Amino acid sequence: MKLLLLALGLLLVGVTVFYWTRPRLLFDVVKGLLRRRAALSRKSVRVGDIEWPYLDGGKAKGDPVVLVHGFGGDKDNWTLYAPYLTPHHRVICPDLPGFGENDHSVDRDYRTQAQAWRLREFLDALGVARCHLAGNSMGGFIALQFALDFPGRVASLTLLDNAGVAGTGSSDLQRAIERRENPLELKTLADVDRLFAFVYHKPPFMPRQFKRVLLDDALANERVLEKVFWTLADEGIAGVLNARLGEVRVPTLIVWGRHDQLIDVSVVDELRRGIQDSIAVIFEHVGHVPMLEAPQETAEHHLALLARASGVADRVIA
Repeated sequence: MKLLLLALGLLLVGVTVFYWTRPRLLFDVVKGLLRRRAALSRKSVRVGDIEWPYLDGGKAKGDPVVLVHGFGGDKDNWTLYAPYLTPHHRVICPDLPGFGENDHSVDRDYRTQAQAWRLREFLDALGVARCHLAGNSMGGFIALQFALDFPGRVASLTLLDNAGVAGTGSSDLQRAIERRENPLELKTLADVDRLFAFVYHKPPFMPRQFKRVLLDDALANERVLEKVFWTLADEGIAGVLNARLGEVRVPTLIVWGRHDQLIDVSVVDELRRGIQDSIAVIFEHVGHVPMLEAPQETAEHHLALLARASGVADRVIA
């Protein structure tokens, strides 16, 4: 018993030392555990001059589910959500160019259509001819653009608080953009707390040193993040895809948080009116990231859409 207590004590001391001296290492350990829980593993593929890191796992058969992260995010934004999908589907979560472990070149074209075409090339490299496509925020904008540009490649579409479509209401982010302010910019640790309060309805707890890791990454990639933000903002605030919504011809799920401060919930009405075969769900207790704030509830609706799109009987979460 004394040896066990000693070992536990040494382990605690070691974790504490790493937390304060090498927080990124501990942060990566936590990410690895979440990936394992989600049955996802990190892979990479070369596409032209870009090495694409991505997470991949779940069942191999059938059309895969491709999950596209939002601005400032990466492939690990889906590790709380994926455990509900991987028992039933193959799940692929890429790092988009400009984010995560992907290339951060400032001189690339980061307009949404360019990113959608890069996503097609990534799927070509994986041999994925058709998929169920889902995206959050910027990722939803890219997913919608992809569905419009490559309709034969999409079996179903899931849009989670997506950009690119204008509603009748105005959000806090939209008003900031009109003032030419970037409220998603991170300069200090206080900005990380402010960002969490902006994105989440009820921000989750995150250890201070882990916030430091997020801040360090944002500062290291400040130039490309600034470029992508204003490229996206100038496209999104104009509602560039409103007029094309009627072209979407696949089963579509629209998921929104009532308390989204980035993209106003009135966009749901525009999407629902414009996309013929669509279903909309609004969560009353969620902000901008349903897959993080309400992963199981969001997944239940997503799985129902996937079952409908595949012509399969209703599938429940085990």
